[in-house]
Amino acid sequence: MLIRTANEGDLASLLKLSAMLPPGMTSMPFDKSTWESKLELVGESLASSERGQTESVYLLVLEDPESGEIVGTAGIVAGVGLTRPFYNYKLSKESKFSEALDIHITSNLLNLVNDFTGETELISLFLMPEYRKNNIGQFLSRCRYLFMSDFPERFSDIVFAEIRGWLNESEKSPFWEHLGRKFFNLPFARADFISAVNGSQFISDLMPRFPVYLELLPKEAVETIGKPHEEAIPARKLLEREGFSYHGTIDIFDAGPVMECERSNIESIKNTKTLEVKSLVSSLEENESSVTCIVSNRRLPDYRLIMTAVAYEGADGVSLSEQDAETLGVSVGSQVQTLELR
Repeated sequence: MLIRTANEGDLASLLKLSAMLPPGMTSMPFDKSTWESKLELVGESLASSERGQTESVYLLVLEDPESGEIVGTAGIVAGVGLTRPFYNYKLSKESKFSEALDIHITSNLLNLVNDFTGETELISLFLMPEYRKNNIGQFLSRCRYLFMSDFPERFSDIVFAEIRGWLNESEKSPFWEHLGRKFFNLPFARADFISAVNGSQFISDLMPRFPVYLELLPKEAVETIGKPHEEAIPARKLLEREGFSYHGTIDIFDAGPVMECERSNIESIKNTKTLEVKSLVSSLEENESSVTCIVSNRRLPDYRLIMTAVAYEGADGVSLSEQDAETLGVSVGSQVQTLELR
């Protein structure tokens, strides 16, 4: 399996993948013009030499070499909110005391914030069900950390990911029904789609700026705050394993938790190794002298990663098979980065 940077030639395949996705995955809407714009931005981001003053998007695709089909995606957005506003709700408390009544009250509030402006977001992690085996899911989810480790100058110190929020048996969000819909008069899926395709200006226009008191919301809405969708629980666990945690920030539509971590503290980034290709061999199977790793070629715009057996040579060297070197586009003397599988 090969992971590489997406390009404009992948449009049809990405639209096909989008058609399989649930509505809550707004970074991959089933909309041709949105994908055309995104792939153009991916190309511009890869061609840029450094982090700019607008959003940059890096989309990686998993390709089945036997069929040539794209079967998975994983993406990163750098400079979130620099091109268009990015909103979340943040939980806080307010304490009040009446001396006359001798009553102390603590209220729970949701404040509309732009706290992640300029930060880095993990997006678009999707793998076709039939490929969720043989460590392929791990390969896809962790490839983004190698990318950030290979090109750290492109990313902020804080990395975050939005987790899909809880929906009821009718695929409705109680949080949206009792809060957002009061101001937008739109179904949840429609509002989510508009935000993905047209941006979030309508949120600026219509969402109240004052704090929302949770005590005024029904219990069924409050109970969903920070609660992941059942299908998103594995994604949250993967992030927690990397060092991400929830600090009371939620999605404004479905109240899903936002997980965050300092980039330097992400486990996979801490465990990457930058090595020189010392030798190439005809074949290299996993045995006592080798280990299975994710390997990147550390080169833009033709960024590539594979999952394969490698053999370390000393503290700063590695041996690859000739076929793997050809796939990566590297040779003896090239630098690669490795990350051992768990």
